[in-house]
Amino acid sequence: MGEADSNISATALKALAVLDFMGEQRRPVTVNEAAEGIGADRATVYRMLMTLVQAGYVARDSVSKHYRLSFKILSLARHLVGEDERAGHILACLRRISEETSETVHFSMLDRDAAVLVFRAKGVQRVTVDFQIGDRSALPCTSIGKVLLAYQDLRATEAIIAAGLPKVAPKTITDPDAFRRELALVRAQGYAYDDLEFAPDMRCVAVPVFENGGAVPGGIAISGPSSRFDLDRLDALRIVAVREAAALSRTLGGLP
Repeated sequence: MGEADSNISATALKALAVLDFMGEQRRPVTVNEAAEGIGADRATVYRMLMTLVQAGYVARDSVSKHYRLSFKILSLARHLVGEDERAGHILACLRRISEETSETVHFSMLDRDAAVLVFRAKGVQRVTVDFQIGDRSALPCTSIGKVLLAYQDLRATEAIIAAGLPKVAPKTITDPDAFRRELALVRAQGYAYDDLEFAPDMRCVAVPVFENGGAVPGGIAISGPSSRFDLDRLDALRIVAVREAAALSRTLGGLP
């Protein structure tokens, strides 16, 4: 095992782990729940929580003694999803796709080992896949994850593969060589499908969005129930998504 990096604070990492755990629960938590969730002792987690309360990132209910994330978290992240010029272009693109297809359309960005949903345009279909802004998706088993990985540095791809390719649905790709071939195909054709790879009743299509220098920090995805999203429907959605993503890429200074 390698030596710990002296520039990294283990205490700060634990505090951030507490915030991650609280965000995943979507409900107030107790000290014991947080301690069990991050695998730390109760006294340490209590100090972490009280420090976060003092800093304003966590709120404590004095009656129930439960803890929840505070709205300061939103203030901290507001610039990431703010209505700047770039966001306006992305949202306009998503709305065009949604209006043409009647589907809910998502724009997600790569964040280390996950794709984070940043923008969305709601469709009019009654039965949808209800992803929310801020949701994190695994990279290997989702169409958006495959699109984002296909255009990253080889080291990033290999790190994801080395971390494991767990089977989460009937057709999840778990073989490393098969996954490498899948990413090569995605890069060659310019889009990715998720065919029952993330959930047994869901299919998705995703396309990259190129920005300055040819980078692909984000992409567009359309997901839906497999009962409506057969392969013909996926192909029709792909045509619209590729066309609009290419126009958005040109607007953002990329080269599709």
